[in-house]
Amino acid sequence: MASFPAPALALVASMTAAAAADPARAVAFQGAPGANSHRAATEAVPGGLPLPCFSFEDALDAVRDGQAGCAIIPIENSQHGRVADIHFLLPESGLSIVGEHFVDIHACLMGLGHGPFTSAYSHPQALGQSRHYLRARGIVPMSYADTAGAAAFVAELGDPTVAALAPKIAAELYGLDIVEENVEDAHDNTTRFVRLARKPLDPAVITGPAITTFIFEVRNIPAALYKALGGFATNGINMTKLESYQKGASFAATTFFCDVVGKPGDRALDLALEELAFFANNLRILGTYPLERPRG
Repeated sequence: MASFPAPALALVASMTAAAAADPARAVAFQGAPGANSHRAATEAVPGGLPLPCFSFEDALDAVRDGQAGCAIIPIENSQHGRVADIHFLLPESGLSIVGEHFVDIHACLMGLGHGPFTSAYSHPQALGQSRHYLRARGIVPMSYADTAGAAAFVAELGDPTVAALAPKIAAELYGLDIVEENVEDAHDNTTRFVRLARKPLDPAVITGPAITTFIFEVRNIPAALYKALGGFATNGINMTKLESYQKGASFAATTFFCDVVGKPGDRALDLALEELAFFANNLRILGTYPLERPRG
């Protein structure tokens, strides 16, 4: 908790105490109170107790250690792509994805006074989503662990030339002036969050459309990926996400992070996964959960 800026500590302490009194209802999120992840936690789990954590690892650890019933983590943004390190952290966490939630993201430029500002602090994702706005005004982007934490940090600094990019509520929580609202470069800016728990959701209980997330590895040889994914095409499975990343320094094999529409137990998906397992290594399902927003 000491990692949070001083203006956020009282709120963090009260929320942490409430979550500790009823861990099963606690929803761990990364960031200070007022962050977009805080909003996602309250929307995705009505009646939950938001538990602020300084890092993504802290949020995942809170679930693994029984301090929270689930965590909600941003995984990708419509404008700025995947959230750094998430593709490594999710498989390593040992947790399962049990839900998804989409949040419309709007950022405000805020500070102590109305500028002019020489720099602005925020999470790297938020800075990337407003990079044209900042560049046009000569404001230097400065990375911070989360958006609301950046607002609290600016309040703590007391420097009127330093701003923050954060949700509107952060200005209210930390006593900053909003200079301009909706400073993101694209106003349909949306972040997809996933909810994680210790136990996977049984696909059989999902009555509507479902999405399944998994990872697999193929060797870096000609046609390896083509062969691995052929079963999804021939079985009519809609693949909505496929991203690659390297693990280790050999670069001999590539790990892929994938979302498909469907759930284990559906014959078409079972056949596709069976074929994938024949051509790929280390196939691992990270979760099957209800489809919140139609794909395609």
